[in-house]
Amino acid sequence: MALIDRELAAVWDALRGQITQRDNALTEVRLRHLRGIRNLPVPFNYPVCVLAGPNGCGKSTVLFACACAYDVPGSGPRDYVPTSLFPNFTGGGTGLQDTPEKTEIELHYLDNGERSSMIWRRNKSWNRSFMGRKNGRQPKRQLYLRTLANLTSPSEVRSLLQLARQDLNTEQIRADLLVLAHRVMPHRYRSLSRIASHSKDLLFAEREGRSGARYSEFHMSAGERAILHISKDISGLNDALILIDEVDTGLHPYTQQQAMLELQRIALRNRLQIIVTSHSPVVLDSVPLEARIFLDRDEDTAEVHRVNLYRDILQKALYGQSRDRLSILCEDQVAEGLIHGFMDVLNAQIGLRHDDYVIGRDTGRDEFAGHIRMLGKFGKLGDFLPVLDGDSRNLEPMLKSAATQYGQAIQPLFLPGDGPPEAWIWQTLENQQEEYANLLGVAPGELGQRMRAILQLLGGAVRQRDTYKNALEAFANEINRAVPEIARIVGQQEARRAQGPAAVFLAELSEQINAWRQV
Repeated sequence: MALIDRELAAVWDALRGQITQRDNALTEVRLRHLRGIRNLPVPFNYPVCVLAGPNGCGKSTVLFACACAYDVPGSGPRDYVPTSLFPNFTGGGTGLQDTPEKTEIELHYLDNGERSSMIWRRNKSWNRSFMGRKNGRQPKRQLYLRTLANLTSPSEVRSLLQLARQDLNTEQIRADLLVLAHRVMPHRYRSLSRIASHSKDLLFAEREGRSGARYSEFHMSAGERAILHISKDISGLNDALILIDEVDTGLHPYTQQQAMLELQRIALRNRLQIIVTSHSPVVLDSVPLEARIFLDRDEDTAEVHRVNLYRDILQKALYGQSRDRLSILCEDQVAEGLIHGFMDVLNAQIGLRHDDYVIGRDTGRDEFAGHIRMLGKFGKLGDFLPVLDGDSRNLEPMLKSAATQYGQAIQPLFLPGDGPPEAWIWQTLENQQEEYANLLGVAPGELGQRMRAILQLLGGAVRQRDTYKNALEAFANEINRAVPEIARIVGQQEARRAQGPAAVFLAELSEQINAWRQV
């Protein structure tokens, strides 16, 4: 593992450990009827979160909604309110105006250790509601919002050039506010000054080294400007909410990774909550899975939704997944265990290596169609193999139809059996008791006895979907094994036996993999 990967893993663990000790956090924002978003909940489960997704999916809208969360000390009355961040245009004599909507921005907090909520509502104008709580108030918290900005607009450049003709204040930036910049940028600064007049300001830098170059923002790259501003603006804040739009803009991929590492370090040190938007796979890889929030907009309804239970397999497929790795997506750990068991045997038969594929899980059966549409937009369906439980076969026509909308074809696979994988595993153990007693380390004759006793406790002969899940869990606990481990053993053994439903699944899996390898 590279040094920076180890450093990221260490700061992830430290931030996870700190979550329960924090008294202030924006825990969720929910948008209704705002910029084409009908109803979108976005929870924040980690102190540094990344909002990702294609253009037009609402990332900046969510970020600006977060900026409406707090009563910010020292700010103006119109700085962080929906009136300013989501204004409506009325065109006077032109007859043009934005369509008015009954919009809601619902915000949920941990405020000084207490749970609270607030809603901004817009009918004719914006107003606040505290969900029926008497004496409700908007929480106070420091907030920093940085949006994408460039010194390319002629009017902006002229405005800043006028500073030279005014009475100026020069402020020397403290060294401790440059730590983030020094760790991210490839060079160090002897000094950084802020030249200000009224509401306008400009940075002026002097580098260390033999050249001692001195230059203003006009001669900085977009990335250098952004890092210097962020470093000086947030390094002195504590327990604040930091919002950064397009955090990767102007930064080399290595610098993106280093910047995200330092942002998480300062979040840990200063108890900051940081939310950024990005299109960069490097930025996404720089935060843990629970911090990656992927948004998508449905092409048919234009509705924005959050991709639930977003896992590494989808992120890799959407952001630069190599074509020499197959992405297999299943529903849960038990299905993953079965697939690993089949692949353990199949790999040797067809000359496949474990690093030629990745198996992802934790996605509901009803979410597969959405995953297919999302991957279809990016032309990634050719590297994607959906494997559903045996009781999801009725979804096959819908899943195929979802792929054809993008001019692509898929053939979903279904695990052996007509029910959940736990049912097939249980029945397989019942039918081959002596064989599996040996494989699972159980005395001959004891396996069947234990299974019958467990079923009697769970309702006798009545065998429903949840009965098998509960029974297999209880059996696994009795023999000191994990359910996915048992699933893998059964997958291996039935793949070797290659009879009945297992043989059908093994043949279909082999066919799909060979078709993928030939593309």
